[in-house]
Amino acid sequence: MSRTPYVNNMAGQTRGVKELVALAGAHPLSPECDHFYFLRHGQTPRNALRIFQGYDEPLSELGLEQAALAATVLAGEPIRTIVTSDARRAFDTAHAVAAPHKLSPIAREVLRERNFGGLVGTSSADLDWTCTPEGGETLETFIMRTRSALDEALAEPAPVLVVAHGGTLYVLAALLGVPIDIGVLDNAQPLRFWRQAPIWRVEALQAAGDPAQAAIA
Repeated sequence: MSRTPYVNNMAGQTRGVKELVALAGAHPLSPECDHFYFLRHGQTPRNALRIFQGYDEPLSELGLEQAALAATVLAGEPIRTIVTSDARRAFDTAHAVAAPHKLSPIAREVLRERNFGGLVGTSSADLDWTCTPEGGETLETFIMRTRSALDEALAEPAPVLVVAHGGTLYVLAALLGVPIDIGVLDNAQPLRFWRQAPIWRVEALQAAGDPAQAAIA
């Protein structure tokens, strides 16, 4: 299977990413495992429309197809544990991927996407991570919640697959000091993170999709 490494910096893809990287980088993550997998959920109707979404947003027909393809790609990987956000779009993606492994995903609320509060239902086309949405989470709160959730997830029996969100992936990469190309942000793009000496790296396990479709929140 062809594996394509991504080394370009993710900063500049959305506003506030440099601030996100700085905040997360001040609290680096040091998993004991030497590799793990990450999967962003399949596409949803609001992803396609670039609209901030709540936790009950379902997968679209395309999202279901993406999840099925990801399941095929990951079927040959030695995954022992699947930990997922309990948001519907991630939960359903995780169960599709878990089937070939005969595993039961562990659902955790703390792995949810950032709570954008009053912005839910509005356009996310000009996402700014530094915003403080009414009734939502600050960037720092989201980062620290996500750090704790990832630390706990990656302590499960390895190799672990984490199924979560675009925002989770941004934070994860920043916590590990991994530059990420926007090509790996596509919905249902299986990723493998591995440690080479003290340095973490990431690779896509299938060809990247259209970056224009990689709406985050």
